[in-house]
Amino acid sequence: MTERILDLSTEPALLRTENEQLCIGRGRDEIVRTPLAELAAVLLTHPQVTCTQPALAGILRHGGAVIVCGADSLPVGMMLPLVGHSTHTERVLAQAACSRPRAKRLWQQVVRAKIRAQAALLRDLRGDDAVLSEMIRLVRSGDSTFVESRAAQRYWPLLFGDPAFVRRREAHDQNRYLNYGYAVLRAIVGRAIVATGLHPALGLHHHNRYDPFALAADLMEPLRPCVDRVVCEVVGCFGRDSPLQRGVKAALLEPLLGRWNDGAEARTLFDWSARLAQSLAAALAGGNDRLLLPDELLPAGASDAQG
Repeated sequence: MTERILDLSTEPALLRTENEQLCIGRGRDEIVRTPLAELAAVLLTHPQVTCTQPALAGILRHGGAVIVCGADSLPVGMMLPLVGHSTHTERVLAQAACSRPRAKRLWQQVVRAKIRAQAALLRDLRGDDAVLSEMIRLVRSGDSTFVESRAAQRYWPLLFGDPAFVRRREAHDQNRYLNYGYAVLRAIVGRAIVATGLHPALGLHHHNRYDPFALAADLMEPLRPCVDRVVCEVVGCFGRDSPLQRGVKAALLEPLLGRWNDGAEARTLFDWSARLAQSLAAALAGGNDRLLLPDELLPAGASDAQG
């Protein structure tokens, strides 16, 4: 399956469906057609984008996600399919019955994998991992000693070469690029969760009555450094204060849709997310608690060059 992400941000458009295709009308006669089965996500950014109900239903029915952006071009909401797997009910029941000790052991693996990926990225880009690799073994069940937070305090200033940098969603610097990239990643992971038959609202660690995608927030953690790597490249090309215009968005999206290598194994982020979600479903169904997490993801071109 082709996995495409459409960002409708540059001009007004009318979205409708015809013969299992998304028809994007731009002006009186111009219509662009895309098979619904190829769409992984559609970002509704331009304030004059109009969607028919069949268009939204068709995207979701084929497993795609719909992301709505605000006036600042940053995502404010997301829709995912309700059912994406033949054993959806069985898997959701197993998910809901997961014990807290098991959830904490699974979360421990997720945090360790995230810090491992952050350390690898720092070594690759800055030549120093700020002892993050030594912090991995300190992560206990449920991350009861908050190693993830302590690692982040070391990670962010070194990643951007700015001792004053703080990860703040509302900041008008490269934080905006991170927000945009994480929203796309969240959609990718959320889509994989639903396709696996799990429910995105039932998280391992994140629990917020107002967040219907808590599990996506959990499972995207080890993949966040992929976005961080891309944002570093975008900052190098456009600077930290450039608006989220078309060129910046394209530079953020294109690498995230490519292949990422873990050693000799090359997969898209859709594939890596699906493998992780499937391993979680197996663990929740009574299998072993080992999650299938990559060690270090590199863009295919970058890993080939290093090899």
